[in-house]
Amino acid sequence: MSAQVIRFPTPPSPLAQRLEWFGTERSVLLAIWALYFALRVAVLMIDVAPTSDAEWYYIRAVSLAAGNGYLDNTGAPTAFWPPGWPIALSLVFSQFGASTVVLGLFNLVSAMLIGGLTLALGRRLFGSEAAARAGLLLLAIYPNAIGYVPLALTEVFYTMLLMAGCWAIVTRTNRWQLVGAGLIFGFATLVKAQTVVVIPLLFAIEWLRQRNIWQRFPRLFGEGLLVLGVAILTVLPWSVRNHAQLDHWVLISTNGGYTLLTGNHDTATGDYTPDALVVKHLMARPGLDEVSRDAEAKRLGLEWIEQNPGKFLALAPKKLMRLWLPDGEAEWAYQGGAPGYERFEAVYRAMRYANQAYYAVLMLAFAAAFFVMLMKRHRDGQRWIGWWLLPYGIALYPTLICVVFSGQSRFHYPVMPFVCITAGWLFVHLLNRRADRAG
Repeated sequence: MSAQVIRFPTPPSPLAQRLEWFGTERSVLLAIWALYFALRVAVLMIDVAPTSDAEWYYIRAVSLAAGNGYLDNTGAPTAFWPPGWPIALSLVFSQFGASTVVLGLFNLVSAMLIGGLTLALGRRLFGSEAAARAGLLLLAIYPNAIGYVPLALTEVFYTMLLMAGCWAIVTRTNRWQLVGAGLIFGFATLVKAQTVVVIPLLFAIEWLRQRNIWQRFPRLFGEGLLVLGVAILTVLPWSVRNHAQLDHWVLISTNGGYTLLTGNHDTATGDYTPDALVVKHLMARPGLDEVSRDAEAKRLGLEWIEQNPGKFLALAPKKLMRLWLPDGEAEWAYQGGAPGYERFEAVYRAMRYANQAYYAVLMLAFAAAFFVMLMKRHRDGQRWIGWWLLPYGIALYPTLICVVFSGQSRFHYPVMPFVCITAGWLFVHLLNRRADRAG
């Protein structure tokens, strides 16, 4: 008589149970949101006045809210720097009054939307609730992301627009959503002119992530043109305004040539460091108006690149290091605009060092996740191209732009929610592997 062995399922390990609790329990998600919100409200308690770029944007927003138009410091119409952020801020100021308190609350709303989009994109890109929650948690405690909330800089508002545009395309089910994506990307382009580069990137991933790529190409090409066309139409009224008030066609802003030149001259260091001789050369020609001066700067920059291709290529690694190695630049705004900075300088500096270490962990995880995902998809028999590549595409576009212009750590701020999403997936994936082995 033979005995039949009855095998029972292996009980889940304690680690697997904790992961399931983290990914399913509603109280966990509420706790993450509470932490995310509380840290950003807490930083709003710091009094910090707008300085440098932030001061320019803030003054333009106040001027627009008062009905005086988009004017330079002399009171003349200008197209210097993209106007999207001051326009958005002026709409808020016109309703609630112009103050740094209103500014901070507006940024807080944008930051909360960034959190929601981080969670939603995490679920969509990686198909895991636990990974999405981990990404939101990583972003919740990221000091540099928190530090920007009281500042009158573009980064928080722009990041929200960028993520919303990506979400609209990734989740689209009809062409009206494509029109909405075009409007979002159009306004984002008014905040940062290089945003249009993201549109073909998104559709390239969508095109290559499934089979039958050539059969799908005409439809996706048409959808991409629709989004791009709506974005251009969104920008067009500003371009018409520039022609009417400046007597020149200026698509978005008149600082592109200046930015190009300050990143490409004989004493350039890879950062946005205007050389004194460069500034003197531009300012020494008072007969030039703003548009002509920017065109002259562009000519000089392109001429320098053409005459010094070796130096231009040698600057590329320096620009990339300026873009990706340092982090925590929000501290500079507090150093210049917070009255209590000197009293708490040691605290600010300690937070800066802690932030740099945290940033290094995020970026190492971001890099490692690329190879781990490739191996996982190969093992599972999936195409290697998928929406999981979106965070790396978003990281690629400021990288390419900084090689031509200049590198600043501030430029990678909009990429960081995507980095947190990817790092969150990696941590959960590795913990799941460990839980499976334990079980």
